[in-house]
This record gives sequence, structure tokens and C-alpha cells, in this order.
Amino acid sequence: MILTSQDTIRNWTEAGAWGNQTFIDYFKKHVKSMPDTVCIVDPLNKEALTGFKPEKLNYRELDRAVDATAEALISRGIRKDDIIIVQLPNCWELAMLYLAVTRAGALISPIPMQWRQSELDYVLKTTGAAAYITVEDFNGFKHKEMGEKLQAANPRLKKVITLGEVREMSKGAVTGKLDSIRIDPNDAFTLCWSSGTEAEPKGCPLSHNNWLFQASLCYELAPIEPKDNLITAGPLVNMASIGTVYIEWLKEGGKLVLHHPFDGPIFIQQLMTERIQYTLLVPAVVNALLKHPKVDLFDLNHVRAITIGSAPPSLWSVQDLKRRWGIEFANIWGQNEGTANVSGPRFIPDMEMRIDHFPQYKGPNSKWATSIMKHIRMKIVDPVTRKELTEIGAVGELWYKGPNVIPGYFKRPDLTAKSFDAEGFFNTGDLFQIKDSECIGFFERAKDIIIRGGFNISAQEVENMLLGHPKVLDVAAVSMPDEALGEKTCVYVVARDGQSIDLAEIVGFMKEKGIAAYKLPERLELVPAIPRNPVGKIMKKVLREDIKKKLGK
Repeated sequence: MILTSQDTIRNWTEAGAWGNQTFIDYFKKHVKSMPDTVCIVDPLNKEALTGFKPEKLNYRELDRAVDATAEALISRGIRKDDIIIVQLPNCWELAMLYLAVTRAGALISPIPMQWRQSELDYVLKTTGAAAYITVEDFNGFKHKEMGEKLQAANPRLKKVITLGEVREMSKGAVTGKLDSIRIDPNDAFTLCWSSGTEAEPKGCPLSHNNWLFQASLCYELAPIEPKDNLITAGPLVNMASIGTVYIEWLKEGGKLVLHHPFDGPIFIQQLMTERIQYTLLVPAVVNALLKHPKVDLFDLNHVRAITIGSAPPSLWSVQDLKRRWGIEFANIWGQNEGTANVSGPRFIPDMEMRIDHFPQYKGPNSKWATSIMKHIRMKIVDPVTRKELTEIGAVGELWYKGPNVIPGYFKRPDLTAKSFDAEGFFNTGDLFQIKDSECIGFFERAKDIIIRGGFNISAQEVENMLLGHPKVLDVAAVSMPDEALGEKTCVYVVARDGQSIDLAEIVGFMKEKGIAAYKLPERLELVPAIPRNPVGKIMKKVLREDIKKKLGK
């Protein structure tokens, strides 16, 4: 499924940013050059999560599973450019399906385990997906049963396939029929979903060439090396894990160790026993690791580097990583739309500066213009006047253009038109500050997103749903700080006259709507009125400061 315009394909190809290889090509090279090398490792607690024992596969074994599963999908009616929704916890089968679905000529659309009927129904209606792959149940929730209910309401959904069935499919025949299926490097490789300011998820299609450029960017900027032992601590469903670990593994080989849902003791054990060399973590996990009562017993000297994302790391944490184990760090920012920037030791060697400075790429004339980075351009734009800002200290929206950016939101031309300018720059919606003539720094999220443990929550979605409650007159959802998860959701509610309402009632109402559990509010503040500015917009900053004060933050 090629979603990029021919003009864009021609321009990036002629510029040397895009090539003629796919991830299948790269994977097959690894299979040929190191067939007996262990390439993928399950979470140690896989049996508790899925009912299946953890496994390790080498490249030959994984290759056979990919082709057998792809042939089985075709035999079940999957055709070129069909979309397959996959909702699985991190396990080798999930990592394998990215390749198998692609090999069958289809398009994988991974979604978080926490999503429920509300989110899936929207995705199904938007994509017209032909199949849904999931588990029988997970953490007490019956995913297969939900899929069958969704199938009844979405007749285009032909198949609901369980993890157990995928395992059987992976052991089937390999006849060679896949060789006739042509995969173009400009075919979409993934259709991930971004939950931003819009109430509904936004489909973000990225091609093999988009992702391969992204992998090259990471190898250029982050302290990752080919054939590293890698581990992913987050769900393998979006930019945070696909873009920083998975595609790098596909492109350059090595060993991919899987983890998630996050379990501290198991994660530490995996870091040590699998001799991990590189990973991405959020600041909360880094802090918890360093503050662990047994931290002095951890042997992490083989960990060369950690990239830290979702929020700027603290100086003491990166200094302690270096002091204890000699671990280098990189600061990373990115979005499911493909935008990304890394502040690594190669370009910004000063550790203290690296925490809040990112290179500002300005094309081939930039100080940072390597063979890869010369293709990326950024500009800081005043959100009101739409004029580009150049003064040191100025704060504006970051607009981004590069070979790694989506061609547009899937089947949402209205959002695409609002998000790109005439020159092809994408409005990230995040506010950055101009630090100096060559660097910018993350300032604040302009988009009203609550980030709970790495998952984006749309405040608008929460508000819109709660406005449907018969006792709610007005509502505002804001983030409140949390040491373990970074942020949680607090809702400020104005109850209707003569009505009383509590948190349990609100949560129960939202659960009945089938919303993901991580989006449920975890604190309720009853107020006589929601503060708004003269044009009627909710003054979220006032509410965030209020809840911080009440929490003593």
C-alpha cells in the first residue's frame, strides 16, 4: 500500500535519502549471514502473561516462522494491501508478525493492549481491517471475546485470530508462494496510532523507506551500534519502541530482547543475563533503577548506552549512570508521525548541555549536516503570526520536514491539511525554545496530552466522554505529577445543580463506554466552575498548578 505521492518518492530518492531495499531484504541478509545466531528473546514472565513458555529463536528459526505465518495468512484470505490489526503483548510472535504480515503483502496496524471496544471500533471503521490478531485474554480481560463482538458490528473484519493460532500457523508449510508477492520500499510498513489532541486516534502510516531513514538517523545520532544486544522496555506498538530499538535490530542485526508490561526485578535480570548493550528508557525507570535499594549489586558494566525519552532526564541520574557503570546517555524526542531528534554525545558532548539542547537541522548548510542529517529541516514558528522565529530565547512551535515523516494521517485529509504547510513542513505542535544559533530545546507540550507511563491520553477524549454523564455540567482533564508513571489524569468536574458525584461513579461510567483502563481518571476535584479565558478556552495551566499545590509538588 503506497500512500506517498510519486513526486515525494522521486524527490527523496533522487536526493539519496530513500533506497530500493525493504526490511524483508535486510532481514533475509541476516538470516543468510548468521542463521544460527540467537536473534530474539521472549520476556522471562511470558507464561504468566500469555500461557506460553518463553523462547529464544535464532535467525533461521525466526525466518521459517515468518514465511510459514505469511503463507497461512494468505490461505486464510489475506490479500495484498489488507490491513491486519494486532493487539499482543511483547513476545517473539508480535515481533515476527511485523515481518510475516509484510511478507504476505498486507499492512500491520499494532495497537496497545489497554485499548478496548471504543478505540478498536474507531480503528476498524477507519481502516476496514480484514483481520484482528490478539490473545484469548490478558490480565483478566477477554480480548478474543471483544474481537468477536466487534466482528459482528464490522462485517469487513473476516478473521479473529488468537496468539495460539499464530503459533500453529508459524509451524506450517513453506512452499515458496511468497516469492511472487512484490513488496515496494515505499509500501507502508506500519500503521501506528497517535493519541494527541484529537478525541480519536490518528493513523500514522510509515513506509519501509520512512523507517529505514529513521533507523539511519538513530545510528547516526544515538550511541547505538550494529549488532548490539537490545531490549525494549515499552510496548512494541509505536515510535518509542519500534523507532528506537526494533527497526534498528531489523536493519543491522543483533539480538532483540523483549520486555513489557514493565516489571522492575525481571527487567534488571534481563539487563544482566542477556548482557544488554543499548536500550531506551523513560526518566522514571532510570530514576527507579538508580534508587533501588540493591543498586550496588547490579552488574551493568556491559550496558554501553541508554537513550532517555518522553521527558528530559535529570542531571543527577545521567551523572550517576556514568559514575556507576560508565553508561553514556542520549536525550531523544519523537512522535508517531515520524518526527525525531536525538541529542547524543557525538554532537553534544557536554552532558549538562545535552539534557536540554537538541541540534536544529537546517538542511545541507547546517552545522550538523552529515550525509543523513542534511535531509532534515526544522523551523520554530510563532503559533499566532505563523512567522518563523530566529531570536535566541524565542519560543514557538517546531515545524519539521524530513524523509522520516508520514505522508499524512490515514484517511484524514482534514487533519493532514491542518498539519502540513505549503513547503511540506509538519507542525509537531510541541513548543521549543531557540537556545543558540544551532540548538533548540524542548519547552512544553503545546498539545493537551497527558502522558501516563509512556501512553498518551487525550484530555479532549476524557472530557467529551464525561460530558455525556447526566450529573456532569462541565469538566476539564489535566495531568497531575506521579513519581512512578510521570503523569496521571485528574478531572475537575462541575456537577449539575443538586447532584453529587464521586470518582468511582465517573470511572464506572467510563468503563461502561469501553475505554482503555489507562485513560481512566485517578483523582476527582469538584469545583463550582471551570476557569476559562475570554474566548472560552479552559485555562489548563491554572488547574495544573492547583493540583500540584494540593499534592504538595
